[in-house]
Amino acid sequence: MFSGKKILITGGTGSLGQALTKKILKTDVDTIRIYSRNELKQINMESELKDSRLRFLIGDIRDKERLRRAMEDIDIVIHAAALKHINVAEYNPFEAVKTNVYGAQNIVECCLDSEIESVLAVSTDKAVSPFNTYGATKFLMERLFISANFYKGNRQTNFFCVRYGNVLGSSGSVIPKFAEQILTGKKVTITDPTMTRFNITMNQALDLIMRALEHGQGGETFIPKLKAYQLGTLRDALVELLGNDTGIERIPVRPGEKFHESLISKDEMRNVFENDYDYVLIDNQVQNSNITRTLLHTSRQDEYISNKVPQLTKDELKEIILKEKILSIH
Repeated sequence: MFSGKKILITGGTGSLGQALTKKILKTDVDTIRIYSRNELKQINMESELKDSRLRFLIGDIRDKERLRRAMEDIDIVIHAAALKHINVAEYNPFEAVKTNVYGAQNIVECCLDSEIESVLAVSTDKAVSPFNTYGATKFLMERLFISANFYKGNRQTNFFCVRYGNVLGSSGSVIPKFAEQILTGKKVTITDPTMTRFNITMNQALDLIMRALEHGQGGETFIPKLKAYQLGTLRDALVELLGNDTGIERIPVRPGEKFHESLISKDEMRNVFENDYDYVLIDNQVQNSNITRTLLHTSRQDEYISNKVPQLTKDELKEIILKEKILSIH
């Protein structure tokens, strides 16, 4: 899939971007261009990886001319750049729109101008029935990418998406926050212990992206089949791993925060197919025999929501945290 290919990763210095880069470097890829505006992370990443196939480009997806130059001779674009924090987007909505919506439009138009082969956008469960500014901007990003398959004309560029929740242990996710509170003797701040979130590890996220790049034909959104967990259960698992029960402090619901997260809405379910690993949402306008022949209609009737899937136990969460080396436990 990557043999001799040149790849551009926007937001390539983020948690996902760095993990994805390391995975692709294990193949015989020709070049990976890391595109981001974080100078320090680029320097650290270059120093850590030391691979001649890497190129580091300072740039913002808001800057269309810089983006177009970065895409010269590129075969595959993986779009992972975004303003990702709900509270940041809620209080800076104009900035969230500029990056997550206008930036996505720049990606689409530059990919069409450069006639890129495949373009994958990384989306989020927050885009489903969006309840906050971040989710609304990512919903629009998805629509821009899927709709690009309709107005690309004779160009052969294929646009598709992956959609999943927060990666367990990634920067800004709940595990580092809970762990820091436990280790410093503070109470763990939780809105409600029975709140649920989908569970996806970094390795699962990378595997999803690889499957999408391998099978995507244009117009699909790939959504992994996942289990979920309650925040209270996750907190209890971390307490046992870290050996310090500091208690719980209940806090008010944050702006834009959902009690349970959805990955597929009930209205979307009529356009969903499935295979062994993923649900595949295929827009009505791009469903064709080449795609549907390899998939089955979904057996799900209701929305795909985190409180209606199998829930991980405390011991299962502990096993995942240790296996994935999410915490530095000696």
